[in-house]
Amino acid sequence: MGAHTEHIHLKIIEKCLQGDREAYYDLYKLYSRSMFNVAYRIVHDEDEAEDVLQEGFISAFRNLKNYRQEAAFGAWLKRIVVNKAINAVKRKRMDRFPEEGNIELSEEEDQFTDFPFTVEQVRNAIDQLPDGYRMVLSLYLLEGYDHGEIAEILGITESTSKSQFNRSKKKLRELLEEPLAQRSTS
Repeated sequence: MGAHTEHIHLKIIEKCLQGDREAYYDLYKLYSRSMFNVAYRIVHDEDEAEDVLQEGFISAFRNLKNYRQEAAFGAWLKRIVVNKAINAVKRKRMDRFPEEGNIELSEEEDQFTDFPFTVEQVRNAIDQLPDGYRMVLSLYLLEGYDHGEIAEILGITESTSKSQFNRSKKKLRELLEEPLAQRSTS
């Protein structure tokens, strides 16, 4: 198999390029929910995620003529939304990347064994992570970017991305285990 990308919504995109407003809406309906989720995982605020979503679609629609079909439309749009979300977080200037030295986790520390947590508990713990940790964790685990891509997107080094990811896992584990420790001492 070659590196062929199937463009399942090419007809809708072609209609958009011809100015068909209904086609724009159809494209929005196809991708808005998943792109909202991408934005939310990065900005961590529903209103902000909605703004990012709208900005992302506006940018995509304005630049649709530049879409070269080298990747699936969803991947192209996702990159736009991720960049808009990261820019939104940068604008907030909230504890972006804490200044700490690199840390290395042992193989034992790196494993989640006998995972006793619900999806809701994990989601709540991720929500409590500092922005920098949450962005790297989301981009790596949830969006599937590698550390080189994350470094390029965030304007950091690859080693910073890796250390932020390791720190985010450690902090996530602390946040998840804190309630368990409290229950066992009661």
